[in-house]
Amino acid sequence: MRRLARAGGPALLWRAVLAAALLCLIGLLPWLSRTDPALTVLKARSAERTPSPDALAAVRAQLGLEQGPLHLLGQWTGGLLRGDAGQSWISGEAVLPSVVQSLGVSLLLMTVALVVAVLTAGAVCARTLWLGSRRRLSGRRRRGSGTAVLAALPEFLTASVLATVIGVHLGWLPALGWYGPQWMVLPAVSLGLPAGALLGRLLDDLLPGAFAEPWARAASARGIPAGRIARQALRRCVPALLPNLGLFLVGLTGGAVAVEQIFDIPGLGRTTLQAAVAQDLPVLQAGTLALVLLAAAAGGLFRLAARLTSGPALRDGALPTLHSPAPPAPSRLPLLYGALLLGVILIGLAHDPLALDTAARLQAPSWAHPFGTDALGRDVLARVGHGALHTLALALGISAFALLAGVLLGLLPRFSGPLLDTLNAVPPTLAGLLVAGVAGSGAATPAIAVATVAWVPLAAHTAALLLQERATLHLTATRSLGAGRRHQLRHHLLPAILPPVTRHALLRLPSVALALAALGFLGLGAQPPSPEWGLLLAENQPYAERAPWALLAPAAALALLGALAVTAAGGVWTPRRLRRGRRHEGAPDVTDVRPVERELITAGTVAR
Repeated sequence: MRRLARAGGPALLWRAVLAAALLCLIGLLPWLSRTDPALTVLKARSAERTPSPDALAAVRAQLGLEQGPLHLLGQWTGGLLRGDAGQSWISGEAVLPSVVQSLGVSLLLMTVALVVAVLTAGAVCARTLWLGSRRRLSGRRRRGSGTAVLAALPEFLTASVLATVIGVHLGWLPALGWYGPQWMVLPAVSLGLPAGALLGRLLDDLLPGAFAEPWARAASARGIPAGRIARQALRRCVPALLPNLGLFLVGLTGGAVAVEQIFDIPGLGRTTLQAAVAQDLPVLQAGTLALVLLAAAAGGLFRLAARLTSGPALRDGALPTLHSPAPPAPSRLPLLYGALLLGVILIGLAHDPLALDTAARLQAPSWAHPFGTDALGRDVLARVGHGALHTLALALGISAFALLAGVLLGLLPRFSGPLLDTLNAVPPTLAGLLVAGVAGSGAATPAIAVATVAWVPLAAHTAALLLQERATLHLTATRSLGAGRRHQLRHHLLPAILPPVTRHALLRLPSVALALAALGFLGLGAQPPSPEWGLLLAENQPYAERAPWALLAPAAALALLGALAVTAAGGVWTPRRLRRGRRHEGAPDVTDVRPVERELITAGTVAR
């Protein structure tokens, strides 16, 4: 117990410091943004009321704004210690009951969305489980296009389509409100499908390494049923994903703002965002504190679950590595997706994205306008092509930074663990408002805000893989032979960690572009008539029923980008690779020979 206290004491103190700093930053938000909080609160209370000096003075006196932000923060903290989170500056109601109620709604929605995500992840990796448990994975290419398309679909686009088609046209399920189990289905599917596709792709990336371990080969040789082998392979891979699953839960709870708005759900994400826009500091601070506490609890529980599910082998350094030395087979699909995306961009660049034609509003696709026109008669193909330059360049730059920062900070789990839990509790929209308050609103604001939180899942993935790889048999043997930390990091840890984390970063590339777009829609970045892809989605969303092509075109471009990124991570086919593969066709395959021959080949490889 003393050892646990010594180990957890600094981390707990570091976590408390980060949470306090975040709450202080939120408390200073109106003053950092150089806006008058009294004017913002008055407009939020009644948009039609004239902001006269007397009315503003009355609001300042009522809220105590003249005493300064530090006094307000200290007063709110003192009340919180007594169980009182204050009163809303907008409605005047008690903050704590409303935040607890919103948190309960979000947790219930998150639970149902998690079920959908688990089912989706199971469907994604079902093929690999079936083939791997029957020793048929050797030489087969991994499929990731469909997964990438699902992961790249924006939640608000999925929610809009489900609400319009299933809720309005077909009438199978209710589309608005929060009154019972039936109202949970559509929003849970909207949130669970992309999250499940991403989790399933990460799990599918680890399963071949588990099936290549000696225990799987021995179990197959002894005739153990394939179902039992598949279950053990899942148990072997899940600990490396549990920390990321905790991040998903917190992200689904606080970051489902768009889905909650579309389906009119009174969740915590929507409540926090509305409080941030209206500068309702008591509600914003209480909601953020609830998310921080949830992130800390979920992160700690899932990290503990990862250690427990790994068993004594994690403590004794007896785990086999999940890193497969054989790279995945290259594919021609990246060439196809890249050619399609490049063709769309080049054709779109040949047209004017700002040309207005009010007589051709919301026209269906034709030879003159292959992707149709939007509400102002502008060519959608031209806007998609011109918007690709800005969107792709910014998303690629942020993804590269997130990969570098995630790997570096993930290699320092004791320092980065509390930091990533705290930042994961901040939705990107709230991060954008905080960055805008500190640095001002401009073209760089959304990039800074998204980059601030984009490295968090990559760092969690790196830390989880690092924990597993440090406990492997070959690394234990390497340490016993006198290898230093630099040698272990360069020759063993980084080669095992970088490939899956890089593929994870590529899979998140479309979500980075969407996060940038969401901040632009809130007025924190690119503004109309900019043809940025996210703005195209936001502008055309109200016309999804009348002109679905205007919404589907940028969504299809994002999905194509996701498919290109994921398939390219597995290797791109070239004639040179084909000749190299033919030259090595005679190499022995350890998984397809008899047990005695396999022992000889393995022993010879180790000796070499």
